[in-house]
Amino acid sequence: MPHSLCFIGGGNMARSLIGGLIARGRDAKLIIVADPLPAQLEALRSQFGVRGTSSNLEAVTGADVIVLAVKPQEMRAVTTGLAPALARKPLLISVAAGIRASDIHEWSGGAPVVRCMPNRPALEGCGMTGLFATEEVSADHRRIAADLLSAVGKTLWLEQESQMDVVTAVSGSGPAYFFLVIEMLEQAGIELGLSPETSRQLAVETAYGSGRMARESSDSPATLRQQVTSRGGTTEAALRVLESENVRAIFSAAVAAAARRSAELADEFGE
Repeated sequence: MPHSLCFIGGGNMARSLIGGLIARGRDAKLIIVADPLPAQLEALRSQFGVRGTSSNLEAVTGADVIVLAVKPQEMRAVTTGLAPALARKPLLISVAAGIRASDIHEWSGGAPVVRCMPNRPALEGCGMTGLFATEEVSADHRRIAADLLSAVGKTLWLEQESQMDVVTAVSGSGPAYFFLVIEMLEQAGIELGLSPETSRQLAVETAYGSGRMARESSDSPATLRQQVTSRGGTTEAALRVLESENVRAIFSAAVAAAARRSAELADEFGE
């Protein structure tokens, strides 16, 4: 029998998950969304046929699985407010960045928690999500969580929650790094005489094709880079400049900064 599903928060990530689940055959009647914005609820009702309410407590009543899709700074108040209704220990799935599963577990009064870190491409159904489960999470719960998040892309399980900070830095924040590269490549083309439209198309399609090659090839990214870098050629000239500017160290420092900030947010908003 399908599990009844509740979303606390009806924003972009909830919308993406709901859309992916319904596209895979999930019954909209088994999904309810709680959100304080009437327009948000009406949009979800009209687009997907799900039920909606402004009451978090009403939404979680009877739900087997509860997806917490609220802002990190709201998570503690929302979860503690729901604690009296969570005595039967439904599965909680958090998609909030920087909030530890152990804290949600405490705030909820002991419910099993799966913490997830999806990324922005989930909105297009091609996301990457890291998952971590507290010890109270059963094998069936893990299957449910992975199935739910796989509706918007690939998933992988982590053994240590501290690794979620790195996942946040590499995958959660990662799309912004690639968008920056596309932005810079586009601008460079414009500066060298291409029209904005032409330069943008070249940059975007090159990024798309390169991503597909990296995804589908059994070769490492380093090998793929070497394969398109002819000795004495144009690509080697460009890469020599990047390497001379210590781009690897800069990138490593940037990702490390994101990981530190993820841990700081957990401390700031956690216990």
